[in-house]
Amino acid sequence: MSRPDLPPLTWLRAYEAAARHLSFTLAAKELNLTQSAISQHVRSLETWLGHDLFLRRTRALSLTEAGANYLPVVREAFQLLAGGTRALVGGDRGHRLRLNCNMSFAAYWLAPRMGRLREALPWLQLHVMTATWGPQMEPGNTDFEIWFLRPEEMSADAELLFTESLSPVCAPGFAGDAPDWLRDPLMDCAGVLSGWHSWAEAAGRPLAPGQRVELMSTYVISLSAALNGQGLAMGQGFMTRALQATSALIEPWPDQRLPLSEVYFMIPPPRHAETPASRAFADWLRAEVAAETQTA
Repeated sequence: MSRPDLPPLTWLRAYEAAARHLSFTLAAKELNLTQSAISQHVRSLETWLGHDLFLRRTRALSLTEAGANYLPVVREAFQLLAGGTRALVGGDRGHRLRLNCNMSFAAYWLAPRMGRLREALPWLQLHVMTATWGPQMEPGNTDFEIWFLRPEEMSADAELLFTESLSPVCAPGFAGDAPDWLRDPLMDCAGVLSGWHSWAEAAGRPLAPGQRVELMSTYVISLSAALNGQGLAMGQGFMTRALQATSALIEPWPDQRLPLSEVYFMIPPPRHAETPASRAFADWLRAEVAAETQTA
């Protein structure tokens, strides 16, 4: 009997999960198997392929060169299989879209435009996910992505949405309508290349040595604190506009905005996995950004 061209799917699933987590234990938890089962599946795959895929050390797991080279192939195959399965059994798949984006984009850019989205695409069933890692980000669990990264970090299939700038905001009446970033509490979002230090330098009054800036994992938290009069928070342009529209926050120094190195990209599904929903949503995003650019 001739050998089949493909190894068993269970072996490939065990390898992909273990390679993603670099842990047999976490892979076992994800796939609802025992650690020994994951280890055995991977060993069987290595034997079948004739290559070691992992370097196994005490309390450490890493990919071999063969393992690192094989991983993108397996991931792409799973994505293609997931897309084809959804196309076959999805029913209303053409009307549903699972969007992954950061929480700030969802809260301050997308949410204020939901009415226009419903008016333009009344048939669209949008599921917004703000996870950037974990089970929701597994292959096949998201259809459309929006990322905030430097241009050089994005893949070739990403499409620029818009650039952004940074400026401080605070609640109306904060500090007697005379805020001072060298004196008042400062808040910012962690993980963004530019923040209070770079903005203050560009404004000509650098922060004092040792001046504290409280960091939050998302702008949603720091801006919520500012909404409650807890200090000055950095905000990106679309966030500032959304909150100014409701008079919830003000921008004390609107002429001192700092351009950001990161930009917003959208990543539609690959052509083989496109749906009416993904195509229509991409077109709507482009139109919204173009209209806002024309009125800016």
